[in-house]
Amino acid sequence: MAVVVVNTTNVSGIILKCLGGLYTVESPDGIFECKARGIFRSRGISPAAGDRVIVSGGVISEIEERKNFIIRPPLANLDQLIFVVSTVSPNPNYLILDKFIAIAEYKGIEPVVAITKTDLGDCSELREVYEKIGIRVITVDYSDSGTVDAVRELLKGRISAFTGNSGAGKSTLLNAVDPKLNIPTGEISQKLGRGRHTTRHAELYKLRDGGYIADTPGFSTFETARYDMIRKEELYSCFREFEGLAENCRFRDCSHTCEKGCAVLEAVSEGKIPKTRHESYCAMYEEAKQIKEWELK
Repeated sequence: MAVVVVNTTNVSGIILKCLGGLYTVESPDGIFECKARGIFRSRGISPAAGDRVIVSGGVISEIEERKNFIIRPPLANLDQLIFVVSTVSPNPNYLILDKFIAIAEYKGIEPVVAITKTDLGDCSELREVYEKIGIRVITVDYSDSGTVDAVRELLKGRISAFTGNSGAGKSTLLNAVDPKLNIPTGEISQKLGRGRHTTRHAELYKLRDGGYIADTPGFSTFETARYDMIRKEELYSCFREFEGLAENCRFRDCSHTCEKGCAVLEAVSEGKIPKTRHESYCAMYEEAKQIKEWELK
């Protein structure tokens, strides 16, 4: 990607990368680097990859209204979050995945699950859990080019981000979708059972078939606060399969964790809601109870 430093007047564009106080912006006039006005700092706003901006005189002068924003890594205006999960090495962690999905739902970002290493392990249970609740699931088998084509089609014309545990194969999948990206991949550490961190910052990559993709830092543990904080009262709405059940609970302030007469618990016992999903909800609810009000400001 050729980058030039230019002085432009009132040019609109999208931020591709933020690094060291310099912002790489793609516009109809080309791709260039610039700084941002100091006024954003006083307003508590930092330009982020995915932001639509106005550049005047070689400086970002305006950030257009965001439709969503995740805190860390800072990314704006995402259409979808694609959660890359491997069948083995590392094994699926339902709690981490459900935390990812809850944040996506909370932010109004479409969640998608992409399962890798399907030649090394069985993915039927994982697939069933998320297809059952209406989340799109794609299985990736590199011996079947059609599965990579399905991911490529999903990304067309959209701003997306890949995320998930280290070693699950995010960068490998990105390189398969568009080999020109040539994103570094890390080997699995047998001692730690997870991948080495190969992605150092959030950056949007323009895809050859249209759209942008962000490869985000991998990690083996996940706190909801890494992307944002969800109040315990709001958590229910981040589990789409709970929708429509609240009014049937015996108590108006039902937490949907242990109460008698809870319609959610009844649905779990009847197999209508996957048990792993409710277990994740309960774990997240306990964490949300510990959030202090000042942390939300």
